Amino acid sequence: MIRFLQSFNRWLSLAGVTLTSLSIVGLVGLVLVEIIGRSFFDYSTMIADEYSGYLYLSIVFLGLAYGLNHQSHIRITIITSRLGKEANRWIDMAIGVAGMGMMAVVIYYTWLLVEDTKSMDMVSESVSQTPLYLTQIPMLVGSVLLWIALLNFTLERIANDK
Repeated sequence: MIRFLQSFNRWLSLAGVTLTSLSIVGLVGLVLVEIIGRSFFDYSTMIADEYSGYLYLSIVFLGLAYGLNHQSHIRITIITSRLGKEANRWIDMAIGVAGMGMMAVVIYYTWLLVEDTKSMDMVSESVSQTPLYLTQIPMLVGSVLLWIALLNFTLERIANDK
């Protein structure tokens, strides 16, 4: 069961980081179009500022699970560096459970936000009139991916795999 979860988690985090990469390319492309348009053609997309914010949100949230799986999140080791391997394992398990609880709350309220925004047909106030629920979906997806990565992290510590 844990092997299935590990491979599923790996696949999902790769999908998330692939979407993150595409968002980075989109963000760079959008900024380049805006810079070239303003500099040489006296033209603006009128949405570059707004959409760069949406893309940045996607980059952050969709990359969280990948970051956890590759141990690139910030760890404060002032205490854990002085403890033994078994104590670190217990701390990791506690942090994993606490993180899953926190992310469950984030997922619940993000789901409510997306649902409310969609039901009220809320759109951005800019010229694009972007439906806001579309811009909130990466928060929900990224939070779910991080919850799955935290579950995998915790179960690996319980099974003493890492």
